[in-house]
Amino acid sequence: MYRMKETASNAIRATADSVSRSTLDAADETLAEAARAGDDQAFEEIFERHRRRVARLAGRFFNRPERVEEILQEVFTKVYFNLDAYSPDRGHSFSAWLSRVTINACYDELRRARRRPESSISDISADEADWLNVQLQGKRSNAESALISRDLANKLLARLSADDRLVLTLLDAEELTVAEIAVVMGWKISKVKVRAHRARHSLRKVLGEFL
Repeated sequence: MYRMKETASNAIRATADSVSRSTLDAADETLAEAARAGDDQAFEEIFERHRRRVARLAGRFFNRPERVEEILQEVFTKVYFNLDAYSPDRGHSFSAWLSRVTINACYDELRRARRRPESSISDISADEADWLNVQLQGKRSNAESALISRDLANKLLARLSADDRLVLTLLDAEELTVAEIAVVMGWKISKVKVRAHRARHSLRKVLGEFL
């Protein structure tokens, strides 16, 4: 009986979440349409509604607050001038479209910054190096996933190519599925899988310096 009640409760919660997302998407589309027509207040509401999520996503790639702020401004500038490029008829929500704009902005900045990474392997402290060494003596796959959610992740990921860093961040930090990444990036699922495999191989090479 308890399991039946729990199952029913989960179903109700899932339905409520689905309705909430649908309502939010509908509101976003209404605001986007108004902003396209020149309603600056509608765009201001879009900004207030999504700025924290955009900043959080940018923060997955960049440590420095000023860099995150630059990405935030760049993203919403692009959104403002490219609202005509968004159409719910293409099958994607406004939120998904905004995520793609944000990720592309981060990706472009990663490529520009490849020769001037924010940090390097030498920036890792002795304590962090010891922690890595202990983790890597155990189950490596667990250590790899844990690294993405720790402060020192950016120091390691900065050693990877922009493509590798992008895929690992979306998989492990944002916890997107391969299919979701394919939709957001406009890639084929096979392309995501290949890039994920190559990215993990590259990360293992970096981690190997601590063995």
